[in-house]
Amino acid sequence: MTRTDRVFQLVGSCNNYPWGKQGEKSLAVQLHKKTDPNFEIKNDEFYSELWFGDYPDFPARVLETGELLQDVLQKHKDELLGKKVIEELGGQLPFLPKILSIAKALPLQIHPNKELAAKLHKEDPENFTDPNHKPEIAVALSKFEVFAGWKPLEEVQLLFKRLGVLRQFVPAGIEDWSELTLREVTRSLLQADEKTVKSVEEALAKASKEELGKQTYILDLLPRLQDQYGATDNGSLVALLCMNFLVLDAGDAIYIPADGIHAYLSGDIVECMARSNNVLNAGFCPPADRNNIDMFADTLTFKPSTRSKDSVILPSQDQGKVKIYKPPMSEFDMLRLSLFQGEGEDIEAHRGPGVMIITHGNGTMLADGKTFRLEEGSIFFVAPGVKVRIDSPGGLEAHMAVVA
Repeated sequence: MTRTDRVFQLVGSCNNYPWGKQGEKSLAVQLHKKTDPNFEIKNDEFYSELWFGDYPDFPARVLETGELLQDVLQKHKDELLGKKVIEELGGQLPFLPKILSIAKALPLQIHPNKELAAKLHKEDPENFTDPNHKPEIAVALSKFEVFAGWKPLEEVQLLFKRLGVLRQFVPAGIEDWSELTLREVTRSLLQADEKTVKSVEEALAKASKEELGKQTYILDLLPRLQDQYGATDNGSLVALLCMNFLVLDAGDAIYIPADGIHAYLSGDIVECMARSNNVLNAGFCPPADRNNIDMFADTLTFKPSTRSKDSVILPSQDQGKVKIYKPPMSEFDMLRLSLFQGEGEDIEAHRGPGVMIITHGNGTMLADGKTFRLEEGSIFFVAPGVKVRIDSPGGLEAHMAVVA
Protein backbone atom coordinates (compact mmCIF):
# COMPACT_ATOMS: atom_id res chain seq x y z
CA MET A 1 0.00 0.00 0.00
CA THR A 2 1.07 3.62 -0.43
CA ARG A 3 0.57 6.68 1.74
CA THR A 4 -2.45 7.69 -0.33
CA ASP A 5 -4.29 4.36 -0.04
CA ARG A 6 -7.54 4.96 1.83
CA VAL A 7 -8.97 1.49 1.13
CA PHE A 8 -6.88 -1.65 1.60
CA GLN A 9 -7.29 -5.33 2.35
CA LEU A 10 -6.56 -6.88 5.74
CA VAL A 11 -5.89 -10.34 7.12
CA GLY A 12 -7.15 -11.15 10.61
CA SER A 13 -5.98 -13.43 13.44
CA CYS A 14 -7.70 -16.65 14.53
CA ASN A 15 -7.64 -17.99 18.09
CA ASN A 16 -8.32 -21.30 19.78
CA TYR A 17 -10.51 -21.06 22.89
CA PRO A 18 -11.99 -24.47 23.79
CA TRP A 19 -15.60 -23.30 23.29
CA GLY A 20 -14.96 -22.85 19.55
CA LYS A 21 -15.99 -25.18 16.77
CA GLN A 22 -13.59 -27.88 15.72
CA GLY A 23 -11.55 -27.86 12.51
CA GLU A 24 -13.37 -27.00 9.31
CA LYS A 25 -16.71 -26.84 11.15
CA SER A 26 -15.62 -23.38 12.31
CA LEU A 27 -16.78 -20.51 10.11
CA ALA A 28 -14.19 -18.28 11.76
CA VAL A 29 -11.31 -20.38 10.48
CA GLN A 30 -12.96 -21.03 7.09
CA LEU A 31 -13.12 -17.27 6.46
CA HIS A 32 -9.58 -16.80 7.75
CA LYS A 33 -8.22 -19.52 5.47
CA LYS A 34 -9.64 -17.78 2.39
CA THR A 35 -7.58 -14.67 3.09
CA ASP A 36 -4.52 -16.56 4.36
CA PRO A 37 -4.20 -19.61 2.07
CA ASN A 38 -1.01 -20.75 3.83
CA PHE A 39 -2.89 -21.19 7.09
CA GLU A 40 -3.26 -24.90 7.92
CA ILE A 41 -6.58 -25.97 9.47
CA LYS A 42 -6.11 -28.82 11.94
CA ASN A 43 -9.21 -30.94 12.44
CA ASP A 44 -8.31 -31.70 16.07
CA GLU A 45 -8.02 -27.99 16.91
CA PHE A 46 -10.75 -25.62 18.11
CA TYR A 47 -11.13 -22.34 16.22
CA SER A 48 -13.22 -19.87 18.18
CA GLU A 49 -12.71 -16.31 16.92
CA LEU A 50 -11.42 -14.35 13.95
CA TRP A 51 -10.34 -10.86 15.06
CA PHE A 52 -9.87 -8.14 12.46
CA GLY A 53 -9.29 -4.92 14.37
CA ASP A 54 -6.09 -3.32 15.64
CA TYR A 55 -6.21 -4.63 19.24
CA PRO A 56 -2.76 -6.13 20.01
CA ASP A 57 -3.92 -9.49 21.41
CA PHE A 58 -4.94 -10.86 17.97
CA PRO A 59 -4.23 -8.03 15.53
CA ALA A 60 -5.12 -7.56 11.88
CA ARG A 61 -2.38 -6.84 9.36
CA VAL A 62 -2.33 -5.21 5.95
CA LEU A 63 -2.55 -8.12 3.50
CA GLU A 64 -0.16 -6.63 0.95
CA THR A 65 2.68 -5.64 3.29
CA GLY A 66 2.20 -7.57 6.54
CA GLU A 67 2.25 -4.35 8.55
CA LEU A 68 0.20 -4.21 11.70
CA LEU A 69 -3.02 -2.28 11.13
CA GLN A 70 -2.36 -0.36 14.35
CA ASP A 71 1.03 0.85 13.05
CA VAL A 72 -0.44 2.02 9.76
CA LEU A 73 -3.29 3.87 11.47
CA GLN A 74 -0.95 5.65 13.86
CA LYS A 75 1.32 6.77 10.99
CA HIS A 76 -1.60 8.24 9.03
CA LYS A 77 -4.10 9.30 11.68
CA ASP A 78 -5.58 12.26 9.85
CA GLU A 79 -6.31 10.35 6.63
CA LEU A 80 -7.27 6.95 8.09
CA LEU A 81 -8.94 7.75 11.43
CA GLY A 82 -10.32 11.23 10.86
CA LYS A 83 -11.13 14.19 13.07
CA LYS A 84 -13.97 12.59 15.05
CA VAL A 85 -11.89 9.59 16.14
CA ILE A 86 -8.83 11.73 16.94
CA GLU A 87 -10.74 14.32 18.96
CA GLU A 88 -13.53 12.26 20.54
CA LEU A 89 -12.60 8.55 20.53
CA GLY A 90 -9.01 8.27 21.67
CA GLY A 91 -7.13 8.53 18.38
CA GLN A 92 -7.22 4.80 17.60
CA LEU A 93 -9.69 2.42 15.98
CA PRO A 94 -12.50 2.64 18.56
CA PHE A 95 -14.11 -0.73 17.84
CA LEU A 96 -13.05 -4.37 17.69
CA PRO A 97 -14.86 -6.61 15.14
CA LYS A 98 -14.81 -10.41 15.25
CA ILE A 99 -16.37 -13.57 13.84
CA LEU A 100 -17.26 -16.13 16.52
CA SER A 101 -17.94 -19.83 15.90
CA ILE A 102 -19.47 -21.25 19.08
CA ALA A 103 -19.82 -24.96 19.86
CA LYS A 104 -20.45 -24.72 23.61
CA ALA A 105 -21.17 -22.04 26.19
CA LEU A 106 -18.71 -19.22 26.62
CA PRO A 107 -17.95 -18.23 30.22
CA LEU A 108 -20.78 -16.53 32.11
CA GLN A 109 -19.41 -13.00 32.03
CA ILE A 110 -19.69 -9.25 32.19
CA HIS A 111 -17.47 -6.56 30.71
CA PRO A 112 -16.69 -3.90 33.33
CA ASN A 113 -17.71 -0.27 32.97
CA LYS A 114 -15.09 2.43 32.35
CA GLU A 115 -14.59 3.32 36.01
CA LEU A 116 -14.03 -0.27 37.10
CA ALA A 117 -11.99 -1.10 33.99
CA ALA A 118 -9.60 1.79 34.72
CA LYS A 119 -9.22 0.62 38.34
CA LEU A 120 -8.61 -3.02 37.36
CA HIS A 121 -6.15 -2.02 34.61
CA LYS A 122 -4.14 0.03 37.10
CA GLU A 123 -4.10 -2.77 39.68
CA ASP A 124 -3.66 -5.76 37.34
CA PRO A 125 -2.58 -4.69 33.82
CA GLU A 126 -1.58 -8.23 32.88
CA ASN A 127 -5.17 -9.51 33.13
CA PHE A 128 -7.01 -6.25 32.41
CA THR A 129 -5.09 -4.94 29.43
CA ASP A 130 -6.81 -1.59 28.87
CA PRO A 131 -8.82 1.01 30.84
CA ASN A 132 -11.85 0.97 28.53
CA HIS A 133 -15.41 -0.32 28.79
CA LYS A 134 -16.69 -3.01 26.42
CA PRO A 135 -20.35 -2.76 25.44
CA GLU A 136 -20.94 -5.03 22.45
CA ILE A 137 -23.35 -6.27 19.84
CA ALA A 138 -23.76 -9.69 18.23
CA VAL A 139 -25.37 -10.18 14.81
CA ALA A 140 -26.39 -13.76 14.05
CA LEU A 141 -25.01 -15.41 10.90
CA SER A 142 -26.89 -18.64 11.64
CA LYS A 143 -29.14 -19.97 14.39
CA PHE A 144 -27.69 -18.36 17.52
CA GLU A 145 -28.47 -19.42 21.10
CA VAL A 146 -27.60 -17.05 23.93
CA PHE A 147 -28.22 -16.26 27.56
CA ALA A 148 -28.41 -12.48 27.91
CA GLY A 149 -29.84 -10.12 30.50
CA TRP A 150 -32.46 -10.92 33.11
CA LYS A 151 -35.84 -12.56 32.97
CA PRO A 152 -38.67 -10.31 34.19
CA LEU A 153 -38.45 -10.12 37.96
CA GLU A 154 -41.87 -11.67 38.49
CA GLU A 155 -40.91 -14.77 36.47
CA VAL A 156 -37.77 -15.36 38.53
CA GLN A 157 -39.63 -14.78 41.79
CA LEU A 158 -42.37 -17.24 40.84
CA LEU A 159 -39.83 -19.93 39.96
CA PHE A 160 -38.04 -19.55 43.29
CA LYS A 161 -41.39 -19.66 45.10
CA ARG A 162 -42.57 -22.84 43.35
CA LEU A 163 -39.32 -24.81 43.75
CA GLY A 164 -38.55 -25.30 47.44
CA VAL A 165 -34.91 -26.19 46.76
CA LEU A 166 -34.30 -22.63 45.54
CA ARG A 167 -35.60 -20.82 48.63
CA GLN A 168 -32.22 -21.20 50.38
CA PHE A 169 -30.81 -18.58 48.00
CA VAL A 170 -33.41 -15.88 48.75
CA PRO A 171 -32.60 -13.38 51.53
CA ALA A 172 -34.73 -13.94 54.64
CA GLY A 173 -37.92 -11.97 54.99
CA ILE A 174 -38.24 -11.02 51.33
CA GLU A 175 -41.79 -11.11 49.97
CA ASP A 176 -41.67 -8.80 46.94
CA TRP A 177 -38.48 -8.99 44.91
CA SER A 178 -36.47 -5.97 43.80
CA GLU A 179 -33.32 -5.57 41.74
CA LEU A 180 -31.39 -5.83 45.00
CA THR A 181 -33.03 -9.22 45.66
CA LEU A 182 -32.00 -10.49 42.23
CA ARG A 183 -28.44 -9.27 42.80
CA GLU A 184 -28.21 -11.10 46.13
CA VAL A 185 -29.80 -14.27 44.73
CA THR A 186 -27.27 -14.24 41.89
CA ARG A 187 -24.45 -13.77 44.39
CA SER A 188 -25.69 -16.70 46.48
CA LEU A 189 -26.02 -18.98 43.45
CA LEU A 190 -22.47 -18.15 42.33
CA GLN A 191 -21.04 -18.69 45.82
CA ALA A 192 -22.76 -22.04 46.41
CA ASP A 193 -20.41 -24.97 46.94
CA GLU A 194 -20.25 -27.86 44.49
CA LYS A 195 -22.34 -30.17 46.70
CA THR A 196 -25.14 -27.61 46.86
CA VAL A 197 -25.03 -26.90 43.12
CA LYS A 198 -25.20 -30.61 42.33
CA SER A 199 -28.18 -31.19 44.64
CA VAL A 200 -30.05 -28.20 43.20
CA GLU A 201 -29.44 -29.38 39.64
CA GLU A 202 -30.69 -32.87 40.56
CA ALA A 203 -33.89 -31.34 41.93
CA LEU A 204 -34.24 -29.05 38.94
CA ALA A 205 -34.00 -32.00 36.56
CA LYS A 206 -36.97 -33.59 38.36
CA ALA A 207 -39.12 -30.44 38.38
CA SER A 208 -42.56 -30.82 36.85
CA LYS A 209 -43.79 -28.80 33.91
CA GLU A 210 -46.39 -27.26 36.22
CA GLU A 211 -43.65 -26.01 38.55
CA LEU A 212 -41.59 -24.59 35.66
CA GLY A 213 -44.54 -22.96 33.89
CA LYS A 214 -43.32 -21.11 30.77
CA GLN A 215 -39.74 -22.14 31.55
CA THR A 216 -39.87 -25.84 30.66
CA TYR A 217 -36.97 -25.27 28.25
CA ILE A 218 -34.81 -25.57 31.38
CA LEU A 219 -35.32 -29.35 31.25
CA ASP A 220 -33.74 -29.46 27.77
CA LEU A 221 -30.89 -27.05 28.44
CA LEU A 222 -29.77 -28.43 31.82
CA PRO A 223 -28.34 -31.72 30.47
CA ARG A 224 -26.65 -29.84 27.60
CA LEU A 225 -24.85 -27.56 30.03
CA GLN A 226 -23.97 -30.50 32.28
CA ASP A 227 -22.45 -32.34 29.31
CA GLN A 228 -20.31 -29.27 28.63
CA TYR A 229 -19.27 -28.19 32.13
CA GLY A 230 -20.41 -30.90 34.56
CA ALA A 231 -23.14 -30.91 37.20
CA THR A 232 -21.40 -28.56 39.65
CA ASP A 233 -20.91 -25.37 37.63
CA ASN A 234 -22.64 -22.41 39.27
CA GLY A 235 -23.09 -20.76 35.89
CA SER A 236 -25.80 -23.23 34.94
CA LEU A 237 -28.00 -22.15 37.84
CA VAL A 238 -27.70 -18.43 37.15
CA ALA A 239 -28.22 -18.82 33.40
CA LEU A 240 -31.20 -21.17 33.64
CA LEU A 241 -33.00 -19.64 36.61
CA CYS A 242 -32.38 -15.91 36.23
CA MET A 243 -31.40 -15.05 32.65
CA ASN A 244 -33.20 -14.71 29.33
CA PHE A 245 -32.61 -17.55 26.88
CA LEU A 246 -32.93 -16.42 23.26
CA VAL A 247 -32.78 -18.28 19.95
CA LEU A 248 -32.02 -15.87 17.10
CA ASP A 249 -32.04 -16.30 13.33
CA ALA A 250 -29.54 -14.91 10.83
CA GLY A 251 -29.74 -11.11 10.80
CA ASP A 252 -31.11 -10.83 14.33
CA ALA A 253 -28.95 -8.87 16.77
CA ILE A 254 -28.54 -8.25 20.49
CA TYR A 255 -26.89 -5.47 22.49
CA ILE A 256 -24.95 -6.15 25.70
CA PRO A 257 -24.20 -3.00 27.76
CA ALA A 258 -21.15 -2.62 29.99
CA ASP A 259 -21.74 -4.74 33.13
CA GLY A 260 -24.43 -6.74 31.26
CA ILE A 261 -24.51 -10.43 32.13
CA HIS A 262 -24.35 -12.87 29.19
CA ALA A 263 -23.11 -16.23 27.92
CA TYR A 264 -23.25 -17.20 24.25
CA LEU A 265 -24.25 -20.83 23.81
CA SER A 266 -24.04 -21.83 20.12
CA GLY A 267 -23.92 -20.51 16.57
CA ASP A 268 -21.92 -18.24 14.26
CA ILE A 269 -22.00 -14.49 14.80
CA VAL A 270 -20.42 -11.20 13.88
CA GLU A 271 -19.50 -9.53 17.15
CA CYS A 272 -18.32 -5.96 17.59
CA MET A 273 -17.47 -4.07 20.74
CA ALA A 274 -15.78 -0.97 22.04
CA ARG A 275 -12.00 -1.33 21.85
CA SER A 276 -11.34 -3.48 24.90
CA ASN A 277 -10.65 -7.03 26.00
CA ASN A 278 -11.62 -6.75 29.67
CA VAL A 279 -13.86 -9.44 31.13
CA LEU A 280 -15.04 -10.77 34.49
CA ASN A 281 -15.96 -14.49 34.48
CA ALA A 282 -18.13 -16.28 37.04
CA GLY A 283 -19.18 -19.61 35.49
CA PHE A 284 -18.86 -22.05 32.57
CA CYS A 285 -15.12 -22.14 33.20
CA PRO A 286 -12.74 -23.78 35.71
CA PRO A 287 -12.96 -22.27 39.22
CA ALA A 288 -9.40 -20.99 38.88
CA ASP A 289 -10.48 -18.85 35.91
CA ARG A 290 -13.33 -17.16 37.79
CA ASN A 291 -13.01 -13.64 39.10
CA ASN A 292 -14.04 -12.44 42.54
CA ILE A 293 -17.73 -13.25 42.92
CA ASP A 294 -18.53 -10.28 45.16
CA MET A 295 -16.98 -7.89 42.62
CA PHE A 296 -18.92 -9.62 39.84
CA ALA A 297 -22.24 -9.41 41.70
CA ASP A 298 -21.70 -5.82 42.85
CA THR A 299 -20.93 -4.74 39.25
CA LEU A 300 -24.01 -6.31 37.58
CA THR A 301 -26.31 -3.88 35.81
CA PHE A 302 -30.10 -4.05 35.82
CA LYS A 303 -30.65 -1.34 33.19
CA PRO A 304 -33.94 -1.52 31.27
CA SER A 305 -31.98 -2.83 28.25
CA THR A 306 -31.21 -6.01 30.24
CA ARG A 307 -34.60 -6.72 31.82
CA SER A 308 -36.47 -8.85 29.26
CA LYS A 309 -36.01 -10.73 26.00
CA ASP A 310 -37.40 -7.85 23.95
CA SER A 311 -35.13 -5.28 25.58
CA VAL A 312 -31.99 -7.31 24.76
CA ILE A 313 -32.82 -7.37 21.03
CA LEU A 314 -31.13 -4.65 18.96
CA PRO A 315 -33.47 -3.59 16.12
CA SER A 316 -32.19 -2.60 12.68
CA GLN A 317 -33.12 0.19 10.29
CA ASP A 318 -33.43 -0.49 6.55
CA GLN A 319 -31.60 1.79 4.14
CA GLY A 320 -31.93 0.29 0.68
CA LYS A 321 -30.28 -3.13 0.77
CA VAL A 322 -28.41 -2.26 3.97
CA LYS A 323 -29.60 -2.97 7.50
CA ILE A 324 -28.13 -0.58 10.07
CA TYR A 325 -27.73 -1.62 13.70
CA LYS A 326 -27.25 1.40 15.97
CA PRO A 327 -26.28 0.40 19.52
CA PRO A 328 -26.61 3.12 22.18
CA MET A 329 -22.89 3.94 22.18
CA SER A 330 -20.65 6.33 20.23
CA GLU A 331 -17.93 3.94 19.06
CA PHE A 332 -19.61 2.33 16.04
CA ASP A 333 -22.66 1.31 14.02
CA MET A 334 -22.89 -2.05 12.23
CA LEU A 335 -24.05 -2.35 8.62
CA ARG A 336 -25.31 -5.59 7.05
CA LEU A 337 -25.42 -5.57 3.23
CA SER A 338 -27.41 -8.31 1.50
CA LEU A 339 -27.32 -8.53 -2.30
CA PHE A 340 -29.08 -11.06 -4.50
CA GLN A 341 -27.86 -12.11 -7.93
CA GLY A 342 -27.02 -9.13 -10.14
CA GLU A 343 -27.70 -6.49 -7.46
CA GLY A 344 -25.58 -3.59 -6.27
CA GLU A 345 -25.67 -0.93 -3.57
CA ASP A 346 -23.89 2.24 -2.49
CA ILE A 347 -22.57 2.67 1.04
CA GLU A 348 -22.25 6.35 1.79
CA ALA A 349 -19.11 7.89 3.26
CA HIS A 350 -18.88 8.16 7.05
CA ARG A 351 -17.14 10.54 9.44
CA GLY A 352 -14.89 7.81 10.75
CA PRO A 353 -13.23 4.59 9.55
CA GLY A 354 -14.94 1.31 8.69
CA VAL A 355 -13.86 -2.33 8.58
CA MET A 356 -15.83 -4.70 6.35
CA ILE A 357 -15.85 -8.51 6.02
CA ILE A 358 -17.54 -10.53 3.28
CA THR A 359 -19.39 -13.27 5.11
CA HIS A 360 -20.93 -14.88 2.03
CA GLY A 361 -20.63 -14.71 -1.76
CA ASN A 362 -18.45 -12.54 -3.98
CA GLY A 363 -18.50 -9.39 -6.07
CA THR A 364 -16.62 -6.17 -6.73
CA MET A 365 -16.14 -2.96 -4.80
CA LEU A 366 -15.51 0.47 -6.34
CA ALA A 367 -13.94 2.77 -3.74
CA ASP A 368 -11.55 5.72 -3.85
CA GLY A 369 -11.24 5.42 -7.63
CA LYS A 370 -10.17 1.76 -7.56
CA THR A 371 -11.92 -1.56 -8.14
CA PHE A 372 -11.39 -4.36 -5.65
CA ARG A 373 -12.33 -8.03 -5.97
CA LEU A 374 -14.50 -9.27 -3.10
CA GLU A 375 -14.41 -12.93 -2.08
CA GLU A 376 -15.90 -14.72 0.89
CA GLY A 377 -13.60 -13.94 3.81
CA SER A 378 -12.22 -10.71 2.31
CA ILE A 379 -11.63 -7.96 4.90
CA PHE A 380 -11.21 -4.31 3.93
CA PHE A 381 -10.38 -1.12 5.78
CA VAL A 382 -12.23 1.96 4.50
CA ALA A 383 -11.06 5.43 5.54
CA PRO A 384 -13.37 8.31 6.57
CA GLY A 385 -15.02 10.16 3.71
CA VAL A 386 -14.82 7.26 1.24
CA LYS A 387 -18.01 6.22 -0.57
CA VAL A 388 -18.24 2.54 -1.55
CA ARG A 389 -20.12 0.85 -4.40
CA ILE A 390 -20.58 -2.93 -4.20
CA ASP A 391 -21.93 -5.12 -7.02
CA SER A 392 -22.41 -8.87 -7.05
CA PRO A 393 -23.19 -11.13 -10.01
CA GLY A 394 -24.15 -14.10 -7.81
CA GLY A 395 -25.15 -12.65 -4.46
CA LEU A 396 -23.20 -11.37 -1.46
CA GLU A 397 -23.45 -10.63 2.25
CA ALA A 398 -21.12 -8.20 4.02
CA HIS A 399 -20.90 -6.78 7.53
CA MET A 400 -19.19 -3.47 8.21
CA ALA A 401 -18.44 -1.72 11.49
CA VAL A 402 -18.20 2.06 11.00
CA VAL A 403 -17.80 5.24 13.01
CA ALA A 404 -20.88 7.14 11.87
